[in-house]
Amino acid sequence: MKRVILLLFVLVAALVGLVVVGSFGWGPVVITREGEQRILLMFGKALSVTSPGVFARVPLLMDVETYPSLKLYLNVDPESIQTRDQERIVIDNYVVWRIVDPVEFRSSFPQGIELARQQINRVVKAAVREVVGKQTLLEVLTDERENIRRAITERTANSLAEDGIEIEDVRINRTELPPATEKNVFARMKTDRTRLARKYRAEGEEEARSIRADAEREARVTVANANKQASIARGEGDAEAARIYAEAYSKDPDFYAFLRSMEAYRKTIGKETTLVLSPESEFFRYLDGAASATTPPASTEP
Repeated sequence: MKRVILLLFVLVAALVGLVVVGSFGWGPVVITREGEQRILLMFGKALSVTSPGVFARVPLLMDVETYPSLKLYLNVDPESIQTRDQERIVIDNYVVWRIVDPVEFRSSFPQGIELARQQINRVVKAAVREVVGKQTLLEVLTDERENIRRAITERTANSLAEDGIEIEDVRINRTELPPATEKNVFARMKTDRTRLARKYRAEGEEEARSIRADAEREARVTVANANKQASIARGEGDAEAARIYAEAYSKDPDFYAFLRSMEAYRKTIGKETTLVLSPESEFFRYLDGAASATTPPASTEP
């Protein structure tokens, strides 16, 4: 019984030992963890690539090399680049990449991932210089930034595709202007804003003149129409007054003449008015009649 128990203990220990050494790529059992990919090699030649799971190998004849299958991050060194309009700009990038073909990756970078990082750094810098050099400073800072990012990512991915590397994204992490370039950009922005201000001010003044001209034209038309309506109303009133006067004159000419004379007396004779006229003047006809009417008749008695 003790021998059986001891035998079972030895078997369990052996299995545990195989699992432990297999997790490190040793022994006859190879265990590939999640986020890893391993190459089985025989005499330095790749036989197969393992995905997460358990695989067998022949010890001493087969070797195992492990590579990450997850996304990797690389911060590219900042570099000063000249734009199309002869301005200098400092750009800092970072790259998101992964190993999609470990066999090709091992063939291109036999010394390991560090050599791959150096190659990615060089390729990204070259792509950034090529793409940014075709753009103006304003396009890099504003309008074309997203298109520039896509172009850099595409060029970098095409350059490294044969090395078993997939470039998922190249991002512009930071953009800075050297002091001399910053002064030039500020001066240029000030000039552009001044030019735009003059342009908008001129357009505003032109529009104001047009609005004032339209308003004055409409005012003249309105006043002319009002004067026309007033003249028509005044003419109609004069005609109606003349008609009324004519009717009144035709009904009683003497009374009409009397009223006109009274109106003339009221307008011409005031408190301090002096008139020099002949007594027989037609102007005194009604006054003379009124005086005769108010003078008492002469007495017939002696």
